Amino acid sequence: MSARENILAKLRKADAYPMREPDTFDYYAEMTPQWPNETDRLKHWAKAMRAVKTEIYWVNSNNWTQVFCQVTQEKGLKNILMPMQTEHGKLAAQALQSNAPEVEIKVFDRLIEDWKDEFFNGVDAGFTSSRCGIAHTGTLMLWPTPEEPRSQSLVPPVHICLFDTTRMYNNFHQAVEGEQMAGDMPTNVVLVSGPSKTADIQLTLAYGAHGPRDMVVLAVLPDHINPADLEETA
Repeated sequence: MSARENILAKLRKADAYPMREPDTFDYYAEMTPQWPNETDRLKHWAKAMRAVKTEIYWVNSNNWTQVFCQVTQEKGLKNILMPMQTEHGKLAAQALQSNAPEVEIKVFDRLIEDWKDEFFNGVDAGFTSSRCGIAHTGTLMLWPTPEEPRSQSLVPPVHICLFDTTRMYNNFHQAVEGEQMAGDMPTNVVLVSGPSKTADIQLTLAYGAHGPRDMVVLAVLPDHINPADLEETA
């Protein structure tokens, strides 16, 4: 009996049958929790991300650049890779020059082949924006562009990400539809819930083995949400 025949025989003996493919909308609607308000949804998202070692700072449109500088200093960063062709990149760079001039600003202005050693061994952190968030799984969606290539978030040991919390979806299905990913998306979309980790070696959990060891999210809140209402109480 061939290997194929052997496998098919075992399936017939087990009375195996094809699983019915669930209706996508009904499946996600059934599996996704229902939050009574925007605050509870944000708390769930944050709890899920923090559970896998993501650091979240609640900020607003007026103070996120100051918190950004604070993070760079607390982590002792000597340099950071910035998206200087974007508005948020320019604002963050201006804040660094005023408040943390000791942090060198690096830019992705050449082919990676021309500075591969420096990029992989000499860059302390990368700063990017995010496209949207997914509340159910505690996830950020990154949308790589020529101004913010995917390696900017995947290679440096520290990734600092700016997230507009008004762009939050309940689940992945809604994010796919809301961002029109079926018809217009980059070559790669990156879904991030926390820093890189692995337990492949002796089942020992290690962070930063093949990507950032630290993930920092600057979560920009709308004016009507108080950051104090988002923190869990004992």
